[in-house]
Amino acid sequence: MGQRRPAKRRRLSRTPSLLLSFSPFSRFLLFAHSSSVPKSGSPDPSPSSKSTVDGIADPKPPKAIKRMESSEDEEEKQEIEMVQADFEFFDPKPGDFNGVKLLLQSYLDKKPWDLSGFVDLILEQTTVGTIVKSASQDGEEEGDDDGGDDDESLFAVISALNLGRYAGHGCIKELKRFLLEVCSDESTKTKLKLLLEQQASDVGLLVSQRFVNCPYQLVPPLYDALFDEVSWATEDEPTQELRDSFRLKYYMLLTRILENKNVNQRKAKQSQDYEEPFIYIKAEDEIFRELSLLSFTFRLHAEQLISHELKNYREMGLVMVVKADDISKFREKLKSLLAKS
Repeated sequence: MGQRRPAKRRRLSRTPSLLLSFSPFSRFLLFAHSSSVPKSGSPDPSPSSKSTVDGIADPKPPKAIKRMESSEDEEEKQEIEMVQADFEFFDPKPGDFNGVKLLLQSYLDKKPWDLSGFVDLILEQTTVGTIVKSASQDGEEEGDDDGGDDDESLFAVISALNLGRYAGHGCIKELKRFLLEVCSDESTKTKLKLLLEQQASDVGLLVSQRFVNCPYQLVPPLYDALFDEVSWATEDEPTQELRDSFRLKYYMLLTRILENKNVNQRKAKQSQDYEEPFIYIKAEDEIFRELSLLSFTFRLHAEQLISHELKNYREMGLVMVVKADDISKFREKLKSLLAKS
């Protein structure tokens, strides 16, 4: 790679998180936190305790947990838990296989497919993509000097795979079939099919998955790293074919949102007890959807564990396509959104 590409390993500290006003994202954070953290005592570190409020498993909490007290007034005090942890960015490597596979275990809902092959593609593309891991308390990363093989410390993955470059792989063929199957609108399906077939070499599948307790302060640096690496790869990759594979015109995303079960009824009738029609599990998805030239939702068949506070919502799949030319707008909007917190 060229000299402009910095060393991936960077450390970011988690600061106390604040809710983002009363946006759909803040509502989700509030309810997700209330349902995933025990009201008393330390969080259960066993694997069986992982929360699936958003359809994504919540991993064991970092080792350092600090208790603090806050009060709304002089008479009422509430004990809350503040998680203190450092996070580091690493290039993908084979040792991350199990952790990344866990993150992506429900990527195509309940569909049986070659998930292992898909994870291999992500980890083999080392020049574009990032793995986020928690750092140990003594200042060194958990595991070896390359980021370790400790799947317990892996919190997030982000990458962009050219659908044309990897078109011959079984996992990509299965993914394309899945997307066409879940798209119910014929007009949208026609556009989607064109992107998945004739224009596949212009499309990057943007894979971004993280555990629900991964701090949102990491989100802008994660996307900055990805899009910077894509740009550098168009000049620094060793062959013209590889360089061209990163000259993307579109990004396609497969993610999830929470949809109000009565969204259609609420459109027809004003309600004083207003509820948001959608809650975006990942804050950036709301921005992607605003900028998208194509988007659609679809029903999920996997078991959903929704908290009582979100009983009026159901988890839905969401597919979006965004022009690469609009990514600069996305980056600006994302930083602006999280800066308000």
